[in-house]
Amino acid sequence: MLAVVATAAVAVYLVLLGGRAVELLRVGEPVAVGLGIAVLVLPLLGVWLLVATWRSGLAVQRLARRLDAEGGLPDTSGLPRRPSGRVDRAAADAWFDRYRAEVEAEPGDWRRWYRLAYAYDVAGDRKRARATMRRAVDLEADDPPR
Repeated sequence: MLAVVATAAVAVYLVLLGGRAVELLRVGEPVAVGLGIAVLVLPLLGVWLLVATWRSGLAVQRLARRLDAEGGLPDTSGLPRRPSGRVDRAAADAWFDRYRAEVEAEPGDWRRWYRLAYAYDVAGDRKRARATMRRAVDLEADDPPR
């Protein structure tokens, strides 16, 4: 629900920004037209980013549902946590090693890549988590549900 509200807020902002770009283009002055074109690029880029983010999120959610139905989602409930609620770094690293070994043993299985992405996230490495999850999504596309 929060994602929908945030998307709606960004969409309103992009529409308003697009309106300002059109206003600048209507002025007709060379500088205003140049600024209008530059400002018009921002809403277009924003729409592209919104669509890409939603597509990625829906793909990850599809994988999570599929893996959950198979009983293969990783479980962090047994890992020790810091007062902030984050998983203890040493425990997260050990947990990560387990899933990295799984991927090394069978690199063509999207399920293992999904769990490795989750382990990256638990270890606090969001950049690698996203890249690894993209790999899982790509592999899953070639593996229809059974």
